[in-house]
Amino acid sequence: MLPDFFYEATNETEHPVGGLKPQKWTPETSLSFMDEAGIDVAILSTSTPGIQLSDQVAGRELARRCNELAASLIAQYPKRFGAFASVAMPNIHDAIEEVRYALDVLKLDGVVLFTNSLGVYLGDPTVRPLFDELQKRKAVVYVHPNPSPDPIAHSLGLADNLIDFPTDTTRTIAQLHYGGTFAATPDVKYIFSHAGGTIPYLAHRLSIVDEMKVMGDSSKTGTISESFKRIYWDTALAWSDPILHTLRQIAGISKVVYGTDFPYLRRDLAVKSKIQVAGSAELSDDERKQVLGGNALSLFPRLKSLYNQK
Repeated sequence: MLPDFFYEATNETEHPVGGLKPQKWTPETSLSFMDEAGIDVAILSTSTPGIQLSDQVAGRELARRCNELAASLIAQYPKRFGAFASVAMPNIHDAIEEVRYALDVLKLDGVVLFTNSLGVYLGDPTVRPLFDELQKRKAVVYVHPNPSPDPIAHSLGLADNLIDFPTDTTRTIAQLHYGGTFAATPDVKYIFSHAGGTIPYLAHRLSIVDEMKVMGDSSKTGTISESFKRIYWDTALAWSDPILHTLRQIAGISKVVYGTDFPYLRRDLAVKSKIQVAGSAELSDDERKQVLGGNALSLFPRLKSLYNQK
């Protein structure tokens, strides 16, 4: 969900965050794409960089405007759209207040957070009160990457969405695990975008590091392998058979959900991603149904009441 007012407030026209300018978004273009791809319902969310404005009041107002637009779209198209709530970061008090309004009043389907906001990562102790609030509500939390705050990462002549986005996702998952946030929020349902960045490739390495106790005793946090099995992973820009195979090994197909990254991903490629998942030799017929809807319906009771699994 990229309304003009959000994009203009958070991105420079000639230098979009991540290095990729998205296609123009409207509810109508979203529905048109969904129809072409054969997608019944989409869970909308704002994208990078999230809401991290220096003006605190403007940040609160932008989050509220995004969430009220999302609620209006759900009211207008209840069987086509759901939405994750946007929150103003890094002011945690504002974020908590918006979570309460968006989930309790607007009845949105979850919350979108970003790997870091102005260099503060989600596993930082200052962010824990927000996760305490999300734990109280047993919320669904979708995590999307942001550019690294490290200036060296931006001096290599490489677009952030090439390497840095998946790396930031990996960094955040590791910090949330080893810092104890996952353990402290057993009822939060986490979805990580882009198949968790480089986590599928590094999963075995991290398990060995766990066994060697490099990061200390896992008796309080559990092992990282256990965390992988409770996380949901989406297929946006990560739908190939080798990735699906690896996700089966580290998490199980029951934790894989289909994502498109539209309108950042070119429309024809986003449609192709659905076709390729639907025809994947890596998935059985039952697993295909899980990835293309069944697993998502288990996360969203409102939608489960509207749709029967196909």
